[in-house]
Amino acid sequence: MVSHLCFPPGADFHFHVAHVYARLGYPNAQHILGQRYLQGAGVEKNEVMAMHWFRRAAGQGHPHSSFNLAVGALRNMTVALEEGEVEKLLSVAAAHGLQEAQQLLEHILKSRNLP
Repeated sequence: MVSHLCFPPGADFHFHVAHVYARLGYPNAQHILGQRYLQGAGVEKNEVMAMHWFRRAAGQGHPHSSFNLAVGALRNMTVALEEGEVEKLLSVAAAHGLQEAQQLLEHILKSRNLP
């Protein structure tokens, strides 16, 4: 039996509600599930499931999921993305003000332009 003492009361309920909304296609709920699986917060840590939910949310333009999916691809935590998809995901995140996405995108572009 897994102890849930480190999670606030209702954490299981929150996960199940988020899962329902995620399956209905709500990108914020999909992002929450991705985060929970990535961190192992209230569920068993599962990078494959985390990337699955980040991919679904990123497909709807969710900036943080776009960033997380791009980083996951760079760390080989997910199936390979298509050519240029990492840059596209980072661009979406950067356009929404995520500084770390902008910095990573600039780093990738500079490293590709080196002789």
